[in-house]
Amino acid sequence: MTERTRPRGGLAAGPGGGFWAALDGPERAALRAAGRARSYQPRTPLCYQGDDSDHIIVIESGWAKVTCAGEDGRAVVLAVRGPGDLVCESAVLGGRERSATVQALDHVRALIVPAARFTAFLDAHPRVWRLVSGTFVRRLDDADRRLRAHVSAQGARRLAILLSGLAELSARHAPPAAGGAVAIGPPLSQEELGSWMDASRETVARALSTLRREGLVSTGWRKITVEDPPGLRAFADSPED
Repeated sequence: MTERTRPRGGLAAGPGGGFWAALDGPERAALRAAGRARSYQPRTPLCYQGDDSDHIIVIESGWAKVTCAGEDGRAVVLAVRGPGDLVCESAVLGGRERSATVQALDHVRALIVPAARFTAFLDAHPRVWRLVSGTFVRRLDDADRRLRAHVSAQGARRLAILLSGLAELSARHAPPAAGGAVAIGPPLSQEELGSWMDASRETVARALSTLRREGLVSTGWRKITVEDPPGLRAFADSPED
């Protein structure tokens, strides 16, 4: 079985594999040799905000959410990470406490690499430093897009922007259905979606109702399918009424 066709139980290197997909074969072998495999049950933290930075994680399979607790103790969803993504790395490379909690959304299998071994791996493979830097830049761009969406959109349109991005992400890991529908990979609740888009659960429920009436999405328990990705993107890009 090649790296590119490795089944669900192992690290995938397809087009949606994130950081892991960008590594070549020897780099993957070296990083795998430096770490150990670990599984996480749903709702189990992979790392905690405020903890010392003693390891990095590469997600092999499954999805996780990134949250940050404010002074009032309320956890805000900042992002989701999926197969092939590097997580818990910024604090390791910056030599500081972790700034966010990463928590499994479903069953997650991951590669855990101690901080000293990861930095030694980077020193031995200088090209990977650029990949890590590129990861930082993309995440800053994502944060900037999120801020602009919060400023420019409300309600159903803001949710459509979020779901369009999640559909694009999900389609990199699982092919769309024959008719083009895309199942959102991360199993997010309405409360989690609301936290991510800075809205109440009730606002998310109303927005989903609007998108269902438009024939753009269908929903189930912690499951959203984008039935018409181009239509949802057009809705997201449309001006506010």
